[in-house]
Amino acid sequence: MSAMYVATGAALWGIIGLFTRSLYSDGLSPMQITLTRCLVTLIGIAIAIMIVDRKLLRIEFRDIWMFIGTGLCSIVFFNVMYFTTQQMVSLSTAGVLLYTAPCFVMVMSMVLFKEKATKRKLLALLIAFIGCVFTTGLGTGDMNMGIVYGILAGFGYALYSIFGKFALKKYSLLTILFYTFLIASLCLIPFCDTPYVIGSMDDTDVLLNVLGLGILSTILPYYFYTVGLNGMDAGKASIIAFIEPMVATLVSIVIGDPFGIMNIIGIVLILGSVMLLNSGSADDDSIQT
Repeated sequence: MSAMYVATGAALWGIIGLFTRSLYSDGLSPMQITLTRCLVTLIGIAIAIMIVDRKLLRIEFRDIWMFIGTGLCSIVFFNVMYFTTQQMVSLSTAGVLLYTAPCFVMVMSMVLFKEKATKRKLLALLIAFIGCVFTTGLGTGDMNMGIVYGILAGFGYALYSIFGKFALKKYSLLTILFYTFLIASLCLIPFCDTPYVIGSMDDTDVLLNVLGLGILSTILPYYFYTVGLNGMDAGKASIIAFIEPMVATLVSIVIGDPFGIMNIIGIVLILGSVMLLNSGSADDDSIQT
């Protein structure tokens, strides 16, 4: 069931390009789009906490570092890098670059959480990444500084799994999401011409895209992903989330990007890696104790 939650969250993240492409055309910058995403999410989570249990707002000040990690180091950094990448390369290429994240997660998880690296996990990672390369056609001419920004986005994305794993040992999902997006919003507001961003939402098209970005591609997937993360190790969750670039590629097809046999092979490989990862014991063929 945990794998299903992670996969659902990843699929919802995969449609993010539908909203960001429109917001770029409406004149918002990557940092401003990140701010709208954070504000909508923050408001949604705050409402949920008011309904469920206000005590969820309580945290110990000494734990603020966890939320600085998830909010500033991950959400702000990763989103700005990722949205910049989407402006410079295709949605599918941006998606595969984001998925350098499992490489970072696996290494950091082995060091910080003493998670085991198994032959099954490493093979699934390799197959999934090869699938992403096929799916996006990486290396066929779509090379510029967007590649660098995409890899940086992958590193920032990985940090959410790491800091989130620490936070889940002590706090609930809603608490983590609230303080993550509170800190992210507070860090962004001084640098985004916030009055202009808020004023732009008078346009119905902008408002609908902002709500779609905040609810369909942020609140719901972070909920599903974090619930799933609580039931498995961070490295495994990050590999299952390779479904995101597959969905991003399908979105590219819908909006008119080219698609061929290489993309089909890539999608099959990604699905195969997820099936491999979820077959047998998570500790099979351990190569580290």
